[in-house]
Amino acid sequence: MDIHPLSTRGACRRNARPLAGLPGLALIVLALAACGGGVNEAADTAASPAAEAPAAETETAAPEPTLPDCGDWGIAMHAWVGYTASAQVVAEVAKNVLGCTITQTTLDEAGTTYDAMEAGSVDVIIEDWGGGRWQEWVDRGAIGEAGLNGNVGLIGMYVPQWMCDANPDIADSANLNKYAEQFITPESGGKGAWYEGPPGYTTIGEKMIAANKLNYKVINTGSEAALIDLFTKAAKNETPALGYFYEPQNFLAKVQLCRINFPANDWTDAAEASGLTDYPETPLVKLATTTLLESGSPFATLVQNFSWTNADQNQVALDIESGMSPAEAAQKWIDANKDTVNGWLAGTGASVE
Repeated sequence: MDIHPLSTRGACRRNARPLAGLPGLALIVLALAACGGGVNEAADTAASPAAEAPAAETETAAPEPTLPDCGDWGIAMHAWVGYTASAQVVAEVAKNVLGCTITQTTLDEAGTTYDAMEAGSVDVIIEDWGGGRWQEWVDRGAIGEAGLNGNVGLIGMYVPQWMCDANPDIADSANLNKYAEQFITPESGGKGAWYEGPPGYTTIGEKMIAANKLNYKVINTGSEAALIDLFTKAAKNETPALGYFYEPQNFLAKVQLCRINFPANDWTDAAEASGLTDYPETPLVKLATTTLLESGSPFATLVQNFSWTNADQNQVALDIESGMSPAEAAQKWIDANKDTVNGWLAGTGASVE
């Protein structure tokens, strides 16, 4: 807002308005006294350069520093609550601190997301479990790696903890056929039910069954929620269940599961896996379009600097599952972890107080 100091003459005119009950001569004396001198002196003062100095100082004052323009960017949203937790925290910082315009678009985990990045409809995958599947898009110059996000992913086949407590050897994959009958369901056709993750999740379940000659049948679940419901009921009712699951996942802090151990992993690309060995531990990677990475936007800096722990993600995810909106859960974590957030903002000129 511009500030225009009042001139001496303007102030005198307002102060010299008629006062009731005073004779005319007294009015003139009071008016001149209020101006600090005679009429000519007042005019000279108003015209002098010194009188204009306050206005000149205001006009030349240095502007307040402004943040670089952030721009409009898209974040891919994948269908599990841990991913939602990470992506929402980044989105809230980008919008509320950096002033970015952020669009969050729900997509499958599979290559369709990489296609969307190449097409320019999304710019960031904040947590990728693909183990290098993006390389062909990198080779084409559409996508770049933006560093690790701090979470370490581990996919596997799990049973409720009570089953390992009762039969410790079930945790060895070599013994799965010994227990196959316990997992038979009406939909498994006389074989043990092997519950898989939703479509789009990274899986080699069919290969594992074939390569290890397991007497099980893959049954696809439609969502992460279906897997959680499967294990929740199996733990509560002490009924058998064998299903695909993964870490980090806040559900594991509420319901204990036991991982089935296959031989040590020997692959990184699911498409090339033999099925004989287990899933790898996966340090989770952030991916961004080359358009974003080369833009100079503070959002690119935020994405590249973002890193947190499995425990951080699980806390936000647990709040979401407990009824908070993703935005509320993210902001709660941001407010409680300002030093970490300011580390992500280093180099942008912005910070949270």
